[in-house]
Amino acid sequence: MRTDIVGGFLVCATMGLSMSPIGWAQAADVFAPLLGEYVDRTLLPNPYAHIPAQCYIETSGGAQNACQFCHTDGPYKMELGNNSPQAGASPKLGNLQSEYAFAALRHPFEPNGSTNPWTNTLFPQILRSKLAERGIRPESWDMRAWIDTDNWTPAFAKRPGDARIWDGGIQHPFRLFPGLDPADLPASNGDGFVRSAKAANGFFKDGRGHVTGWRAVNFFPYGLFTPHSGSVSGIYIRLPGLFMKDESGRFDLGLYAANLDLVAKAVQDRLEKNDTHFKGAARKVAIERGLYPEGTEFAHPLHYVDVRADGRNPKISPFPGTRAKRVKEIRYMYKIRKWHPDYGGPQFKEEDGPIYGHAGQGWADNGAGWLLSAFIEDKDGQLRPQTLSELAQCVGCHSGNSKPSEKGYANFNSGTGNTIDSSWALPRAYPGALGWREMDYLGYVANPLAGDHETPGRAVRGDAVNRLSGRGELRWFLDTVVGASLYGDMPPSIERFLSVAIRKSRGFDADWPQLDASSSHGFLTSQVLRQKLLRSLTAKGGHLETNGVIRAELLYPPRSDSLAGAARYRQVVASQRYDFGKDVFAETPVTFRYFRPDSENYTHQDGRPYQEGDVVTDRPIDTDPASLTYGVGTASTLVDMNKPFEEGGAANPDYVPLLDFGEP
Repeated sequence: MRTDIVGGFLVCATMGLSMSPIGWAQAADVFAPLLGEYVDRTLLPNPYAHIPAQCYIETSGGAQNACQFCHTDGPYKMELGNNSPQAGASPKLGNLQSEYAFAALRHPFEPNGSTNPWTNTLFPQILRSKLAERGIRPESWDMRAWIDTDNWTPAFAKRPGDARIWDGGIQHPFRLFPGLDPADLPASNGDGFVRSAKAANGFFKDGRGHVTGWRAVNFFPYGLFTPHSGSVSGIYIRLPGLFMKDESGRFDLGLYAANLDLVAKAVQDRLEKNDTHFKGAARKVAIERGLYPEGTEFAHPLHYVDVRADGRNPKISPFPGTRAKRVKEIRYMYKIRKWHPDYGGPQFKEEDGPIYGHAGQGWADNGAGWLLSAFIEDKDGQLRPQTLSELAQCVGCHSGNSKPSEKGYANFNSGTGNTIDSSWALPRAYPGALGWREMDYLGYVANPLAGDHETPGRAVRGDAVNRLSGRGELRWFLDTVVGASLYGDMPPSIERFLSVAIRKSRGFDADWPQLDASSSHGFLTSQVLRQKLLRSLTAKGGHLETNGVIRAELLYPPRSDSLAGAARYRQVVASQRYDFGKDVFAETPVTFRYFRPDSENYTHQDGRPYQEGDVVTDRPIDTDPASLTYGVGTASTLVDMNKPFEEGGAANPDYVPLLDFGEP
């Protein structure tokens, strides 16, 4: 079934549904409708693309709980822009910290959500073999030249229409490419507003240039988006022109800044008693706690990592914070209609729901008020619109729940328990001027004298404190994930740092141990010891420098490591196998391997037993057709929700991603 968006209205062309307003319109004389269709997800290459690869890791007997940073009840209980409780508050969604309760699409559940589809991540040797079959030799690649090449500018040049309007309005694959000209970047460090020398890019002109409406956001990163992960971000927000004008209709930069501050306060739960409506021409628009106003845009370039780049030398990269010139993706969100947590809830989540969007135009509806668009590298490294299967990965992290339409059509939605109105970055932005500037990853400063195998630079800021728990965010992450990312992995450079920092001679109970993968007992014992020792390190402030800033070794990889990671990712680019994993390791991460005591074992779905050290490819599901959980995963993660932190517990059912920043 195809539907159209015409002049800002949704029209179901084949069903004759009544029109309902969902967003700002392009001028009627140039507007071509966005063409949408409902697509059965079983027809996609990866029907379970909304379940990230990180969700399939083992937890080392519960000692490594990466699940808490997505699967929580906190924002739901606070009624703060989220209606997807995932840590036990909803019987339908269950507790995804304690259970691998992956739901399945309709019978016969082949494949099903408990079978790991991310083969690039799970078996990197398969990816290498695919390239070998095509005669592609990664060892011949010049990765320094690759990451130094700008592929954003030629993609932006393809965007039709007016860059100030969210929709290019012309039938074109790049019509929803965000109207953020990379030539106008970086944003001013003075106020974070993106200004342009081109009048066509700006709504109005101030003393420093044409103001495009875009403003950079600087936030404290999650564990999955530090430079060690191989990807780093820029984040930019723009509100509609209404929010830029005073009551007489004149553009006013100070007023626009005040309205952006109000948006930040709304999603960070910092609204004051008198913060009820926006200012100026938008004075009739109510401020809603935990929500963005209609017409909000986010542009999210996802860059390769270049540890030489800190923004001070534009010959390397104009961007700060290890952001290379080359981007892996350009992601975009547009709030196309009102959404509130009360509009739905977990009871309306429809696992079989089709994805709604248009692959040729590169967009999908997230089912919670936002239109998501994204562009990714083709095999030659130029950007192209993402497929619906690739966009389903976006919906997996940026979504919420809504009731089906009156005609019964429910958009596919997924989401996590800790986003605020489907967003991640602005709720974690630094306060004041520091939050309105280019994303810089703790103020990274490159060391031009560092060797390729050495820590490449330093941070200038400390650990942000979680507002509800009172603990440092990085400290809590290290204490409970015992790894550098949500995969629970520990890169060699961090292992080297810990092996020097954690020694009996320095007052610790033991030297930092290597993982013992010879048996389940050895592996679990060594992970429990690593958890204990890492907690001792952070309790002593060992993850910080003496001046309180975060240790660079925990944030920034040596250049040799970052280039090797970029080369592994380029294998996905060259093969175009994004549907099967974007994260590629040198070898299968140990957290994907089977190390369980006999009392907690499980088998493959066909009944075959796992042997110690086997790669976990699938987990058992409920096979009773009469059961309400037919097809749902039944294995336990072994994260004990009742085990106290002091006894090695790592559960956190009410995690909320709101921060306080105590600068050193």
